[in-house]
Amino acid sequence: MLGTLGGGAFAVAAQSVPERDAPGRSIVITNDDGGLASVPLPGDTFAVSYRNSIYGTIAEERYTVLPDGRFRLHQIAADQLAVLEEYYGVPGAPTPADPNDRRNFVVEPDPAHPAVFTDLSIAATDLGERTLHLPGTAPVSLWDMVDDDQPFILLDIKETP
Repeated sequence: MLGTLGGGAFAVAAQSVPERDAPGRSIVITNDDGGLASVPLPGDTFAVSYRNSIYGTIAEERYTVLPDGRFRLHQIAADQLAVLEEYYGVPGAPTPADPNDRRNFVVEPDPAHPAVFTDLSIAATDLGERTLHLPGTAPVSLWDMVDDDQPFILLDIKETP
């Protein structure tokens, strides 16, 4: 299953993402033109946020990296409750997020349909404002990496030496 977050797309501007000297894993960002960036993964979680095209507010899909390098959607968050209740249509009730959270509401994904990925295909436009969030680092603006006429990128987890 390939994930798409809200139907946005990207712009191809080569964004420089600094790499850190840390063994472990990185999120590698590619498209049909090749490698766009490699971002060190400082733990086992990351998120991708986007501006929902229907509601116009920010939503976020949060992932946990599994030991084998795949990653699982473990939480969905949004600024507006309707995004979780109507757009995602998950069976559980959203709850208010922790006061320190970036978003206002959170909900668990549908347990009947676990979302586990080896890579994640995302379309991101300037309108969608797709952004990669990693613990303790500045957000990475994915939509700045590609042009709207070729908006798809792929996120993949790779071991780093």
